[in-house]
Amino acid sequence: MASVNTSSYPVLGVFAVAAVLAFLAVENSKLDVKQKWYGEKLEAAKRAKAAQQCIKDHRLERGVFVDEVNDPNETALIGQDLTPITTDRGDIDAKLASTNPNFAGVVVELLRQIGVKEKDHVAVAMTGSFPAINIAVLSALETLKLIPIVITSVGASNWGANDPQFTWLDMERLLENKNIFHTRSIAASIGGGGDVGRGLSPEGRGMILQAIKRNNVDLLDQEHVEESIDRRLELYEKHSKGRPIKAYINIGGGIASLGTVVNGEIIPSGLSKQLPVKNYPVRGVIIEMAKRGIPIIHFYNIRQMWKDYELPIDPVPLPEPGSGGIFVRVKYNVLVTWIAVAALSGMILIAWYIDRRKHRLGTEAVPVLRPELRHEP
Repeated sequence: MASVNTSSYPVLGVFAVAAVLAFLAVENSKLDVKQKWYGEKLEAAKRAKAAQQCIKDHRLERGVFVDEVNDPNETALIGQDLTPITTDRGDIDAKLASTNPNFAGVVVELLRQIGVKEKDHVAVAMTGSFPAINIAVLSALETLKLIPIVITSVGASNWGANDPQFTWLDMERLLENKNIFHTRSIAASIGGGGDVGRGLSPEGRGMILQAIKRNNVDLLDQEHVEESIDRRLELYEKHSKGRPIKAYINIGGGIASLGTVVNGEIIPSGLSKQLPVKNYPVRGVIIEMAKRGIPIIHFYNIRQMWKDYELPIDPVPLPEPGSGGIFVRVKYNVLVTWIAVAALSGMILIAWYIDRRKHRLGTEAVPVLRPELRHEP
């Protein structure tokens, strides 16, 4: 039976210990690296949280019931399932995810990627479906000192701002009165089918018209959606006062903004500097803006966006401003990693050199007898 050479065991033991120590050194040297535009993102998230708290306080002061099952964080931004101004179906999980104030940081990043500068004009299309995203967008625009031009479709899907007595326009006015935002919608439509409330009851349409009136917002009441699209484009151009519009932000499924619900799915969520060439059934404002070379920021597929930016779906409790990879990412310390690699590589080279030298010396030490000196039996 061949004997086992145990002389290499101590060396292998040293290598194993060194490898473990190197691994621990690298793992324990991870750094929290602030991402680009960290300060602006954090400011926007804090502003969004303040806006949400303002709305919550206002609602609670008026004795509004907060459903802790459907709104576990008690934000008061999650509406009811069905009301007279509910226009279509909505995903409650998407509504809950949207209440994360850190999404304002995502909006800042998308705007900065476009290259916006202070006092640039940004056209915005809002609906009542995602009041929390409306807040996130306004928070980012205020933080970057941009000039929003906002047009709102008041109707809302399930779980959105579908309280007839406290629509998005009411929230918007409250936040301006509290000096959190300095922006109000320049015009508003009923929303829903045809942008004129098709599918709502006469009572529901009347409630939306009352909300538009009490908030002193100009009414968009074009008979056909194509006319509503043209009117919105005219208003954006008028209120930009001859200056270029640097971005167009769409929030939700407003029919005049999209042209048709199908376009909402075709157009990628997030930032598109150019829209894909498609046979769009109806060219809404978002497509017309893209044709003019204006970058598009589209907030529609909320679940996908939250996944892309590693934001939690339905977080309880809500994360504090500044939480998440959009603000800080954990990265390995490159210097420590290279030192560990160099140390292990050096040990391997030294062991190889010693082993090679040992074998060479051993070979040289073996005497080689000339044939004539060998003892023959």
